Amino acid sequence: MRLSFSEERVLAVVAHPDDAELLCAGTLARARQDGATVAVCVMCKGDKGQPATPIPDLAAVRRVEAAAAAKLLGAELLTGDFADGELADTTEARRKVISIYRGFRPTLVLAHAPADYHPDHRAASALAEAATWFAASGGYMPEHPPLQSQPALWWMDTINMSGFEPSFFVNVSQFADLKHQMLNCHKSQLARWQDRDFSPLEEVMKAQYSTRGAQAGVAAAEAFQIHSAWKRARAW
Repeated sequence: MRLSFSEERVLAVVAHPDDAELLCAGTLARARQDGATVAVCVMCKGDKGQPATPIPDLAAVRRVEAAAAAKLLGAELLTGDFADGELADTTEARRKVISIYRGFRPTLVLAHAPADYHPDHRAASALAEAATWFAASGGYMPEHPPLQSQPALWWMDTINMSGFEPSFFVNVSQFADLKHQMLNCHKSQLARWQDRDFSPLEEVMKAQYSTRGAQAGVAAAEAFQIHSAWKRARAW
């Protein structure tokens, strides 16, 4: 059984600059190989995740790191530019995400699971979900042409797989090395591996894609759930 992303437009909406690498970069790479157009929307600046030796203007550094990772993937990088810890499902943030959807015009959105561990992840999840509806509503923000239809929405795995029951898996064995290459663009965050409130990201990522791969009978996999709300689920 094979899922094809041919001619799709796939947008990952994530909270922080390294979240796509951890949770969906392999799927985005597979989609691009199939012929899809792919993009990553990073909602937060990444300005609060300082290593032990503080980095001046960390937000700018993380923007450069995210751009380098997106280039490796062949993806467009889009940004929300909200401060870490201040992302919320507000009118301002909804309008920002809807504008991004109407610019990129996705047919499939990948978003954080609603119960993921980080408040910014949960806020990004709520915004991504709301925008899948309102971006196709002609009466909402009529100054921007609405989408012709609501994009499909898949919830991504949670960090460390906590409390997440996959609906299906995407085989990303061919792209595991690319996930590592992309993650290694984020030097400012890899430097935090010994922090009390952090984790060694490469180990976390490898354990996750290896465990999901073992569950699915392949070397590496990423796990998702279908958002089954009306007009957000699709037959593939």
